[in-house]
Amino acid sequence: MARDHSSFWIGMTGVIAALTLAACAPQPASRAEDGQPTIVSLNPCLDAILVEVAGPDQVLALSHYSRDPGGSSIPQVVAARYGVTGGTAEEVIALRPDLVLASIYLPQPTRSALERAGLRVATFGSPATIAESIAQVREVAALAGQAQAGAALAASITSSAPTASPTISALLWQPGEIVAGEQTLIAELLRQEGFASHAAARGLRQADRVTLESVLADPPQVLLVAGDAAGQRHPVLDEAFQSTHVAPFDPALLYCGGPTISKARTRLRSIRAEVERKP
Repeated sequence: MARDHSSFWIGMTGVIAALTLAACAPQPASRAEDGQPTIVSLNPCLDAILVEVAGPDQVLALSHYSRDPGGSSIPQVVAARYGVTGGTAEEVIALRPDLVLASIYLPQPTRSALERAGLRVATFGSPATIAESIAQVREVAALAGQAQAGAALAASITSSAPTASPTISALLWQPGEIVAGEQTLIAELLRQEGFASHAAARGLRQADRVTLESVLADPPQVLLVAGDAAGQRHPVLDEAFQSTHVAPFDPALLYCGGPTISKARTRLRSIRAEVERKP
């Protein structure tokens, strides 16, 4: 009996080991009901594209940044429809997506862990031009098996004819009282919509700081206020200017390309119309 008992436990040990190995082995990824790939996104700008082009049952989770009103390019009511992760490999692997979308700055250990689990990882940079952003939209949509939706979104981003001259001098005053460089997506969009860079005319470059005093000393025709620093909230902005149009500009329109471009363009056209209506 002792020998039989011992044999029993030896056999059970083998079974347990086999079950443990099976549990640790990469699991087959899930698929959406229509057979399209399921996706987890780890980047807020890719989140914004994904919710526009993918079916709702394809998106297993967005990045946690999209639930942050201060850092999201997605309306909070939309972001709330989706799960989120903190970006750890363990959370993503547990969801068993077909595809993971991430920034090119995804830590290598995280990427390696995802790929060891059998997950496909696609990484993307930050577009610096509208053309690059359109290409990114099409690529994300193609990966999601939604090329037609990607084409529709790309079409909505493509600019119509630039606004007629004359151009209007504008200073985009970003969070932290800094300005955008000329080789940025938002700078290109401003040019497309008929705004000349007041920052460039003053010799300012990417992330150079502009104080309230310098704005008052050399005001643009339009001041787009996208930050909430003390100088950007100062009452003098409402009192001192006669020839400058001061307009709020949502910082969320600065974070990403993709569908954010259309929203930013709409806002810029609204501001330009306000200026042109002034006597």
